[in-house]
Amino acid sequence: MRIQLASILLLIGSFSFAQTAPASSQSMASSINQGDNAKKARALLDQMIQALGGQAYLNVKDISQEGRTYSYYNGQPNSVGTPFWRFVKPPDKERTEFTKQRDIAFVNTGDKGYEISYKGTAAQEPDQLRDYLRRRNHSLDYVIRVWLPDPKTALFYDGPKVAQQKPCDSVTLMNAENDSVTIFIDSNRHLPVQRTFEWRDPMDKLKNSEDEIYDNYRDVQGVMTPHILLRTKNGDTVNQRFLTSVKYNSGLSDSLFQATVTYDPYKRSGPRQ
Repeated sequence: MRIQLASILLLIGSFSFAQTAPASSQSMASSINQGDNAKKARALLDQMIQALGGQAYLNVKDISQEGRTYSYYNGQPNSVGTPFWRFVKPPDKERTEFTKQRDIAFVNTGDKGYEISYKGTAAQEPDQLRDYLRRRNHSLDYVIRVWLPDPKTALFYDGPKVAQQKPCDSVTLMNAENDSVTIFIDSNRHLPVQRTFEWRDPMDKLKNSEDEIYDNYRDVQGVMTPHILLRTKNGDTVNQRFLTSVKYNSGLSDSLFQATVTYDPYKRSGPRQ
């Protein structure tokens, strides 16, 4: 079951903690951000936030979603889709439930991850947790709420681009660890169209590129919300989500995100046969 569920885990990703860096990094970023190029980038990002809902977007305290998720292999769909329920409480709490019975769930709090099934609660596999944290720390919400307010983050306007057959303005944010995220912003509607970042695999040192594409925006409680999200890795589609319901600020309890390990799936139980 854990192997089959690996593709489902591509669904998850949202918020995380801020990072720290030396004062010299802050000075460098502050110097860069005084230029006309950075001011243009900042103006475009501010315009994007306003298009997303302004204070209504920034004041989101929790998110509840329902929908269907589809996994892909080698760029081709390999499932008929799985219903899911996703709950987020920033900055670091997330729970996603799968199947019609909602009997499979993944809970992430801080840098910890848990897999819940009929067998009990197990620690999330290290590679799956690592992938989740990487996506969460580069997500659009994280970049807007954590990277952008950080004075150590440098901003760059990359110029006009085309993304998903739409005229866009490209803006890159680089944090104090020289980690960067690029956002393609619709030149007409000023909404984010695509987010991309690159990372090197710690094992083979190869560079990887991950993108998330946003479509079918709808106004939900004053927040412009994409109801179709598609994720790619190195140009191949790996996951697509269709949201059927979204709610903000419904007062989710912290207990929803609590989990305790009750079993080890790799520990043999009972006498050897």
